[in-house]
Amino acid sequence: MKFLTATDRYIARLTLVPMLAVFVLAASLLMLDKMLRLFDFVATEGGPVSIVFKMLANLLPEYASLAIPLGLMLGILFAFRKLAISSELDVMRAVGLSYTRLLRAPYLFTIALAVVNLLIVSYLQPLARYYYEQLNFELQSGALGASIKIGEFNTLQDKTALRIDSSREEGRDLQGIFARVSTSKGETMVITAREGRFFANRQTPDTVILRLTDGQIVQSGPGITTPRVLTFASQDLPIDLPRVEQFRKRGGAETEYFLPELLRIGWSRSTAPLARAESRASLNFRLVEVVMMFLLPLLAVSLAVPPKRSTSALGVFVSIVMVVAYHKVNQYGQDVASLGRIDPTLALWGPFALFALLIVWMYWRIAYVPGGQPIGGLERAFARSSHALRRLFARSRLPSDRAAVRQPDDNGAARAA
Repeated sequence: MKFLTATDRYIARLTLVPMLAVFVLAASLLMLDKMLRLFDFVATEGGPVSIVFKMLANLLPEYASLAIPLGLMLGILFAFRKLAISSELDVMRAVGLSYTRLLRAPYLFTIALAVVNLLIVSYLQPLARYYYEQLNFELQSGALGASIKIGEFNTLQDKTALRIDSSREEGRDLQGIFARVSTSKGETMVITAREGRFFANRQTPDTVILRLTDGQIVQSGPGITTPRVLTFASQDLPIDLPRVEQFRKRGGAETEYFLPELLRIGWSRSTAPLARAESRASLNFRLVEVVMMFLLPLLAVSLAVPPKRSTSALGVFVSIVMVVAYHKVNQYGQDVASLGRIDPTLALWGPFALFALLIVWMYWRIAYVPGGQPIGGLERAFARSSHALRRLFARSRLPSDRAAVRQPDDNGAARAA
């Protein structure tokens, strides 16, 4: 007997397409929301646009760890919902296939995706998070072209104040330049220029050349009675590069540690209490999110089957709310446990136990209680409220045709006006 029958392969095909679609859609929405904020941040810092896509690439593992469980659950839910609405599920149940038997193919997807998600949260996500913070650090304090803020005064080496209106070519080509340079002799030069461009200085690596075009220089100082004004077509201004500190090593936050490192830190007696609490909270949070994936097929089936003679999609909405709410509860539990106010095991595995009991009860209702509906009360309330809203909307509409009023004609006979 084959492990996967034709029915299993059929359910697998029904699950795969919506699962991939939801995964791509959820990850894309998360990235688009972050992309807008990153573009605004990079534009403010005056950095190159390519950094935005590098930072988004390093956020992909974090978004994937959120989108994989959601795609898995909705893929299974849409597959069983289609079977239920088309009455194929009733036929399968009639020939002796239980819900548990029908979940064989979905659980193969679950095991594979749980392993992938475990690898992501264990190694890939911490490493990508570190590289994201490194790019963020380099953007704010790295190369000069990525550290000049547009429309603000930037102080360089405590003797040069520089302001630019806009920049192009990854911060190398500048427009609308205003500079104030103080020399060691106490003199001051105020420089304005239409545009400028950075060039490397091979003789002095710590200095770059800002070649200005079409501008003026106003020079004043203790030995200058009348400010000197010089108009130029091209002028080279040497600028000392600020010292860039080296970015820290990986492990500045608990989100950057690998899973084995969290195990070592969390149970080491030499670790500070707060660091131990943070590492244990992060460890339990990652594990509980992966373990929860094994309950998602049961939740999906429980909410996929609508009441008889109904095509209600209330279960889809309830499933999304439950998964998102549970994720937020875990995040809150991790934050509280990181402060040492509560044991991480209780803060994260306590809600997991309650949520698991709820899911098991819902699956038992749909699978082993004849006519059982886990959210039957919600379905009836939703149907009543929908019916009431439709009646209210129908009453609020004005009639399109008035009742015919009968009026007498010239012969005294009644006619319809």
